[in-house]
Amino acid sequence: MRLLTSTLLLILFAASSVLADYKTGDEVIAAMYKKYSSTWYSTLTFQQATTNYKPDGTSMVSTWYEALSAPGKLRIDFTPLEKHDGALFTGYKVYSYRDGKLVGSRDLVHPLLVLGFDVYKQPVATTLSQLKGMGIDLSIVHEEPWQGKTAIVVGAKQGDLTTPQFWIDKKDLLFVRLIEKGGRDGKSIQDTEFNKYVKVKGGWVAAGVRFTVDGKLTTTEDYTNIKTGMTLDSDLWVPEKWATVDRSYIPK
Repeated sequence: MRLLTSTLLLILFAASSVLADYKTGDEVIAAMYKKYSSTWYSTLTFQQATTNYKPDGTSMVSTWYEALSAPGKLRIDFTPLEKHDGALFTGYKVYSYRDGKLVGSRDLVHPLLVLGFDVYKQPVATTLSQLKGMGIDLSIVHEEPWQGKTAIVVGAKQGDLTTPQFWIDKKDLLFVRLIEKGGRDGKSIQDTEFNKYVKVKGGWVAAGVRFTVDGKLTTTEDYTNIKTGMTLDSDLWVPEKWATVDRSYIPK
């Protein structure tokens, strides 16, 4: 009996060690990188149906085409494509274009790029530095139920849904939620969800994204024609070549 009891205790101890909770955000990011860094795709393209919701309850749907090269590069072409309107994220800056001409640029580390894609392709230290720059306290970690699963929450204590924080699916180590402050006064609570994950070659893609501001739905994104692992023209990420580069990855 003593032998059986000792054996059971050893089994339970081993299981608890495997399922040990993460103590810091550093550990979470390191685990995400370790799980997928050798397989995660570097390139991704998809078609996006973007629905913007107005305060009066009406909505408007538009089509965007996106191309990603991880880490740190994202191109968004708005329709109609012949106008060459869109946005380019590269070199930790965002460039905005209208009628094929640059209308503005500013410094930006895109948090959704970092947590949804770059985290699996760049050094852990780089990701940690970027997250700290977003005002996320990596020393605070707890768990919450999330859509029938368990999420690891980094940056806020239980019950706090206003402090900057990110949520990671504990089982698959995929990004599912970001809460941050925004707006002109920096006091609005912006809540982003990565939903409807689908398996793709090399990893996963959240085929549905949901944005709310101060609890009100503002935008949803639905992805189709999702492809990964292709070769993309490096000129796609050159700001000066925005309107002249080959966009053959966009379906005719």
